[in-house]
Amino acid sequence: MEPREFTAVAPFDALRGGIPRSNRGGLLRRGTNSPASQLSVNIGRLRLKNPVMVASGTFGYGEEFKDLVNLKDIGAIITKSITLEPCEGNLPPRIWETTAGMLNAIGLQNEGVDDFIKNKLPFLKKTETVVIASIAGKTRQEYKELARRLNKTDIDGIEINISCPNVKGFGPKGVGPGPKTEGPRLFAQDERATAEIVRIVRGETRKTIITKLSPNVADITQIAKAAQKGGSDAVSLINTIIAMEVDIKTGKPRLGSITGGLSGPAIKPIALRMVWEVYKAVTIPVIGIGGIMNAEDAIEFFLCGAVAVQVGTANFVNPDTATKIIDGLKIYIKDKKLNSIKELVGSLKE
Repeated sequence: MEPREFTAVAPFDALRGGIPRSNRGGLLRRGTNSPASQLSVNIGRLRLKNPVMVASGTFGYGEEFKDLVNLKDIGAIITKSITLEPCEGNLPPRIWETTAGMLNAIGLQNEGVDDFIKNKLPFLKKTETVVIASIAGKTRQEYKELARRLNKTDIDGIEINISCPNVKGFGPKGVGPGPKTEGPRLFAQDERATAEIVRIVRGETRKTIITKLSPNVADITQIAKAAQKGGSDAVSLINTIIAMEVDIKTGKPRLGSITGGLSGPAIKPIALRMVWEVYKAVTIPVIGIGGIMNAEDAIEFFLCGAVAVQVGTANFVNPDTATKIIDGLKIYIKDKKLNSIKELVGSLKE
């Protein structure tokens, strides 16, 4: 099989939900559950109408997409990562398209938690879907304060971003990998730091907590276990892979920050492997992320153990990808005569 291009449409079409055109329009086959209940999933205290979320950093705060997507159809909106104080982000260039993917080095640019609560959250509360706030901090105290403030709001859950590779200083001080490394490593690259951050956030809220893990580790299962031990209701993986591109004409990096995070179809095989490993290592739900462009991609993650998926880079190709995937999953369930999407989870045949 030849490798698919970044915007590939055959045999499964990202713009049509990933189900062959010949299978569309079929009647609902006999089953015990309604189409709505067939797709619903539980994550912590949350019940999602379907298992398709939009990933942090690829969908703004929802309002940017209101004229392009029926937001209430999405399983959950995960906001752009919020920091305690406003963050300007990295110097440009910040984005570069690669073969079968994209490099980004935005650097968590945002206006801070106070602005989010005052100016972003009012719209999100009207979307008729689950809203999960992504938070990022430089210190344990910042995560604690973010969780405390957000616990007083109407958000449904919190995703702890301890794994963004595009910022400096967002990690546990004093545990860096060596003198040649610039600054401390990520919280998500240290088991004790991961467990501690999750415990701190859990101490401030009873809302559902999802911990977003980094692929830039030796053994992601150990980090996942640490997140579970700390009290996380679920883990989401993978965040982007540290990578770079070089302009041979100038001899300079393509990104202003030199390295960035690689996402898109290029990382899907790595993400699938890590989701499968983590699924076997923890008892909490696993949420799959990485190169999901259509329903076929999403189904692969369910087979590997994901309870839900997050659509990221595909939102830049087609903003309506998530809802197309949802449509595709409905048809797949009918075609396979399944009672629930849950029957797929972890059913990979070894």
